Amino acid sequence: MDFALILFMLLVVSGSVWLLDSKVLAVKRPKETAEPWWVEYSKSFFPVILIVFCIRSFLVEPFKIPSGSMIPTLQVGDFILVNKFTYGIRLPIINQKLVQLNDPQRGDVMVFHYPENPSVDYIKRVVAVAGDTVEYRNKRLWINGVEQKQEDDGDYNYVETGLNFVHSEKKIETQGEHKHAILVNPEMPTLHLSSVSEFSGRENCTYGDDMVRCKVPEASYFMMGDNRDNSRDSRYWGFVPDRMIVGKAFFIWMNFSDLKRVGLSIN
Repeated sequence: MDFALILFMLLVVSGSVWLLDSKVLAVKRPKETAEPWWVEYSKSFFPVILIVFCIRSFLVEPFKIPSGSMIPTLQVGDFILVNKFTYGIRLPIINQKLVQLNDPQRGDVMVFHYPENPSVDYIKRVVAVAGDTVEYRNKRLWINGVEQKQEDDGDYNYVETGLNFVHSEKKIETQGEHKHAILVNPEMPTLHLSSVSEFSGRENCTYGDDMVRCKVPEASYFMMGDNRDNSRDSRYWGFVPDRMIVGKAFFIWMNFSDLKRVGLSIN
């Protein structure tokens, strides 16, 4: 069950008990009689739950990185904070936008509800916005017919879950004024066509053995992982609608396996 929904249910229950006690039960209860335990607990936890719910719904929300799809930007085990109001103020639970603030930009690292299973949150990088034609060909990114600059930045080796050693090439990719690191595995194909799903808007995309080209629909975004050959992203399951946005990732607040990562900003 969604954690935000659980918090909301606890908020409603504890608040209802508090209100019921203050308006009805306390009036009938003899002064020398102690409050029932369920009333005492509800009154104690209600303000705490309210504060947590408001902060998590409207300000910042914590997430833990479960996979290596965003290496080297994010490592498995990173605990990050996500700004919930960068892209607008939304109603919790139903995620309905109330106030529009900023639109996601190419290069943003964004958390969103996974289109194939909205109960799951994903994190990827925005590489194309509504109206863009995005193409990934021979492990190079093209936006609106312009190849995005890549600079070699040496080798990058890491160990996957299961103790599998992975050798990759690290590159610095530039989108406009935004630069970020990506990984490319020279031993992997550009695309696994057998893994491409049937998704809404697939008619906007063309697939080949070593390429995918898509026209991004209105109010949607094309997302890719920085670990390009170890990321199941928009190349495989399609576009992220605006209504599924959670927020912008901006800060690493803990990694128990590597304390040097604590306090790093997310570029």
